[in-house]
Amino acid sequence: MTGTPSPRPPLDPDRLAVPSGWRVEVLESAASTNALVAERARAGEPAGLVVVTEHQTAGRGRLDRAWETPARSSLTFSVLLRPDVPAKDWPWLPLLTGYAVQAALADRLPEIALKWPNDVLVEDPATGQGRKLAGILVERVDSEDGPAAIVGIGINVDQTLDELPVASATSVQLELGETPDRTDLLGQVLGSLHGLQGLLEDTAALRAAYVDACSTLGKVVDVQLPAEGVRRGEALDIDAGGALVVSADDGVFSVGAGDVVHVRPIG
Repeated sequence: MTGTPSPRPPLDPDRLAVPSGWRVEVLESAASTNALVAERARAGEPAGLVVVTEHQTAGRGRLDRAWETPARSSLTFSVLLRPDVPAKDWPWLPLLTGYAVQAALADRLPEIALKWPNDVLVEDPATGQGRKLAGILVERVDSEDGPAAIVGIGINVDQTLDELPVASATSVQLELGETPDRTDLLGQVLGSLHGLQGLLEDTAALRAAYVDACSTLGKVVDVQLPAEGVRRGEALDIDAGGALVVSADDGVFSVGAGDVVHVRPIG
């Protein structure tokens, strides 16, 4: 006789390791944690607010792509930061966030890598193909207290193959072959982001760390731009402003995260 599957356990706020000065609120359900934190930021909420939902019903990715995950299967949360850095360094925020997620999970998943500008992948060493594990959406909100960054993170933790949105995605559970503790995992990612946010004040060091973990570099990619269509070339580097440097048949060009629709590796 087949028993009823055990329900996925909720996050345990009492066990959660919360970085100093940060505040974590756990909601049973929310349409979009980014929208909730943005509203709080406009009302003057200080930096360090983290809103987590067990079930995000109308999550948004880049270019307003919508997505939803089964309840308690993922980590979906948003962090309010108020970086005291020049405007030219704000494009580094999504790259910093991806690097923080990669660094938090690297001990569990040695093949974890970064896909410029906002995805975290697990790479297949044999094929070089990446399976999407996490996505990032950073939005800027202006308020009377100055600009705020809403850092949205979604990590596939316990999904089965049937529950993933696309065949090219993966989850921590699928990669490890065991169910991870989401509370521990959330604490590790928050601690990593908290500890690494100072790299925004040293973007040369951040660039070096990001380049070392970025699997996009060295690959032939199709870069889809809103007005120019698709340009193909080899991804060469990340420049001093966080843009991707690509060598195409008609010359070398750079593209910023806010200007690109897709960057897809070929092959």
